[in-house]
Amino acid sequence: MDVEKIKSELNFKAVRSSGAGGQNVNKVSSKVILTFDIPNSTGLSFDEKNQLKSKLGPRLTTDFILILNGDQDRSQLRNKTLVTKRFFEILEIALKVQKQRKATKIPRSVIEKRIKAKRNTSVIKQNRKRPEF
Repeated sequence: MDVEKIKSELNFKAVRSSGAGGQNVNKVSSKVILTFDIPNSTGLSFDEKNQLKSKLGPRLTTDFILILNGDQDRSQLRNKTLVTKRFFEILEIALKVQKQRKATKIPRSVIEKRIKAKRNTSVIKQNRKRPEF
């Protein structure tokens, strides 16, 4: 993953933010929409693209474009930095390769302990019966 190439491939669009805020909301385009085209990215390898497509599936459009909105702040510049930071956090999480699980054998002591506990419960239940004369 080449971060500098990816930064240059990000598309930003400023639009008017929704919600409360008075005249600032009505006049200023402070909301930032970030779009990233995964298939046409040169900063990602083929395997990384496939991994992103599978992990970020529900967040992508039908053309495999990731869209993020940022309207947390009143400032357009701060919204841009926040949405960019969030984008790279999402990428980092999606590209993290999980370790393969190693199948382990159940230790003999654990098996013996379980059997001993079963025998003990069996003896307790046997002692609840009426004695035969």
